[in-house]
Amino acid sequence: MYNPSRQDARQFFFTAWRKYRTQQPLEGLEATVLETLLAHPEYHALLDQPARYQERDYPPEFGETNPFLHLSMHLAIAEQLSIDQPAGIRAHYQALLAKTGDAMDAQHEMMDCLAEMIWQSQRQQTAYDLAVYFACLEKKSGWQSTPG
Repeated sequence: MYNPSRQDARQFFFTAWRKYRTQQPLEGLEATVLETLLAHPEYHALLDQPARYQERDYPPEFGETNPFLHLSMHLAIAEQLSIDQPAGIRAHYQALLAKTGDAMDAQHEMMDCLAEMIWQSQRQQTAYDLAVYFACLEKKSGWQSTPG
């Protein structure tokens, strides 16, 4: 399993953005993440200044969204959707897309649920619980993947 460091993950976003801005060909996941980068203009100035933002911390107590975490979660959701893993995630996305009418809005709804599952896992010191993820998605979309 690929487990990039914080610096590697951030450099990935800076590199994809630089390549896009200089009209260089994008490779692999760079092409996948470009749609997300373009859909988040609030991060463009940050992406243009890697030396300034490569090492910046975003502690939760300051109330700022960590842009790199946000972008990484979009990438995780894109990967989930591309292979429909966990099984059924694509159907949840389609239900959220129908409800919101916008791909980024649907992904942001999913992101809330993914973050909730991760937070619960960390708080309880347990493995990820897909039931938490899917229950949240069902609540947000109004669509149930299982009878009952």
